[in-house]
Amino acid sequence: MSVHFYYYPSFPALAYAYGCRYSYAASATPIHSLCFSHHRPTPTPHSSITKFSFFQNPNFLTGNTLFLRMQRFCSVSGISKNKAMVERLQRYGVITSSKVAEVMESVDRALFVPDGSAAYDDSPMSIGYNATISAPHMHATCLQLLEENLHPGMHALDIGSGTGYLTACFALMVGPQGRAVGVEHIPELVSFSIENIQKSAAATLLKDGSLSVHVGDGRKGWPEFAPYDAIHVGAAAPEIPQPLIDQLKPGGRMVIPVGNMFQDLKVVDKNSDGSISVRTETSVRYVPLTSREAQLRGY
Repeated sequence: MSVHFYYYPSFPALAYAYGCRYSYAASATPIHSLCFSHHRPTPTPHSSITKFSFFQNPNFLTGNTLFLRMQRFCSVSGISKNKAMVERLQRYGVITSSKVAEVMESVDRALFVPDGSAAYDDSPMSIGYNATISAPHMHATCLQLLEENLHPGMHALDIGSGTGYLTACFALMVGPQGRAVGVEHIPELVSFSIENIQKSAAATLLKDGSLSVHVGDGRKGWPEFAPYDAIHVGAAAPEIPQPLIDQLKPGGRMVIPVGNMFQDLKVVDKNSDGSISVRTETSVRYVPLTSREAQLRGY
């Protein structure tokens, strides 16, 4: 994947992000390009969600060390930091859907990252256990790709639900008549995500049972509430797991990163006859979708 730097003499050095392509907004001609990783695991697992050991720059752990300037410009200050983060992503064309903007404004990202983290920076960050929470621009991208399959009453499955952020967003979109399910194979992260959701705008949905988070192997999906209109996978699979295809409803859509060293974000649509159509949205870099044991030992 490429990183294009642009220079506009008449504008300050602002940056925008889309998918995994970061660009400094400036002139119409790129003057330099290089490669980077989007999601990188932390070097070692952590035994407790409250005992993180972070470097000063969280991007060091996630492979985005080239984007310190972007992190500064995507950081915001003031009372409505979460709202300002969403507005910034709208301004730079990352968020184009009013529904996605609404739900991301409703779910405060700061509730879903470790204490002391730069919650509103457009960067992935460590959540322990060799896992990360995606950058806001990736959450926005996946929500927009799945938006038509997240209407009220629909069923959504979030594989590798981590700290629960995207699961909470799904729950608000499908509402109390729908079903949002998170599956995470690290029990400590499941407990942490439930605590986070209880503090969020999705708390009542967790209480009434239309939102749930489970400990399990995400590669096997969660058959109990299948079929699903929307499936999101937050880790890269070497190939699309058949159980997830089987649990996708005809007319449903799955968004999943696929690959090993080189990864693409795949959009998988199940047709009415049960066949599937797959297209590539963008190049990405995620931690691998693997067993709990492999993840804890660093893959």
